[in-house]
Amino acid sequence: MSPVAEIKDLYLSEFERLEKSLPGLRDVRRRAIERFAQSGFPTGREEAWRFTDLTPVIETPFRIPESEANLSEVESLAGGPLSAAQLVFVDGRFIPSLSTSPAGIVAESLARSLETSSYEADLSLEDGHVFSALNAAFAVDGAVVRIPRGTSLAAPLHLLFLSTTREEPFVVYPRIRMTAEEGASVSVVESYVGGTGPHLTDAVVEVRLGDGASVRWCKLQHEGAEAYHVASIGVRLGRNSTFLSHSISLGAAISRNDLSVRLAGEGAECSLDGLYELTGGQLSDHHTTIDHAAPHGTSRELYKGILDGRSRGVFDGRILVRPEAQKTNAVQTNKNLLLSDGALVNTKPQLEIFANDVKCKHGATIGKLDPDVLFYLRSRGIGSGEARRLLIHAFACEVLDGIPIGAVREQLERYVLDLVARKGG
Repeated sequence: MSPVAEIKDLYLSEFERLEKSLPGLRDVRRRAIERFAQSGFPTGREEAWRFTDLTPVIETPFRIPESEANLSEVESLAGGPLSAAQLVFVDGRFIPSLSTSPAGIVAESLARSLETSSYEADLSLEDGHVFSALNAAFAVDGAVVRIPRGTSLAAPLHLLFLSTTREEPFVVYPRIRMTAEEGASVSVVESYVGGTGPHLTDAVVEVRLGDGASVRWCKLQHEGAEAYHVASIGVRLGRNSTFLSHSISLGAAISRNDLSVRLAGEGAECSLDGLYELTGGQLSDHHTTIDHAAPHGTSRELYKGILDGRSRGVFDGRILVRPEAQKTNAVQTNKNLLLSDGALVNTKPQLEIFANDVKCKHGATIGKLDPDVLFYLRSRGIGSGEARRLLIHAFACEVLDGIPIGAVREQLERYVLDLVARKGG
């Protein structure tokens, strides 16, 4: 039996062993594991995965941790500037002692929602993603949040997922459901931090915006060098609603983010910004889909990559404009900066337009630091290393400056300055 077949059998046997102890949604979980049994793990022969080698993920025997996490290892990470309204999860489990109940909204752990049968039984399998199916089969905890109609929160809600160091490779399946009702407004920070040993995060996020709602979502992935991160986020916008997203990928050996946004209501608007900073042998893969399904929709997308060492970046962006989505305005851009000869980017921006009254454009660039600009800076008395640092920092800040949450923006700017100080010499 091949290593891939053995690992597939491991997941199937783990489900059979744990099925009776998994809370609720038994039919949904069974359908999900059956989908995984039929499809197995993706390979390089599939178009959506051909630039992402999942061999280290597939051949590692990840198991759900059954022993309690060592909270002392990570509790200091829960006391940051966003702790005023914060839900903390350690190794996939909600930790009330490190969390702060946010006022003005309805928020609880997924485990609690499943216990009380208040969670809607539709663990989505719509995206066909095999890792989403595994999440649907095994998910036991995460966040369920509802922003009531007309509510506007001044402080951001922080969803903090921390990983500890364990002797054996482990996997967690966090799941987030956010509903912003009509006219609601909220900022959310989704953070993944910690863990020095091998572990896999398989996350699924569902966001639903009512008419006129506004959601500002910032995802920060800064896991350890032996971590693997796979995530799917699905967003549905109502009439005249607004979704602003910032996705920052800094950590993990391999990370994959699938972001799908459907502008289902007339006049909906979304802005998707992303930044991936990679070094060594890291790989970061971003697949995005913006589905314009109603008229007068607006979308803007800007993803940037900074790559050093032998790192690999993947950007696959798709904008779909349906026949009924007249008066759509959509712009998509992917820019990449290569700091070494060994770094590589595969980029594939796409437009699929089936309406005849639209304004749409897309583009992608891959390049190195401009030697003419470096020469100009050096001619003004700026050293070579400092000139490189200035240019790298300026390249990143086009994305960072748009982050609406000050504490997050300042933290990332400090990280980028430290990063470019190490790269720019």
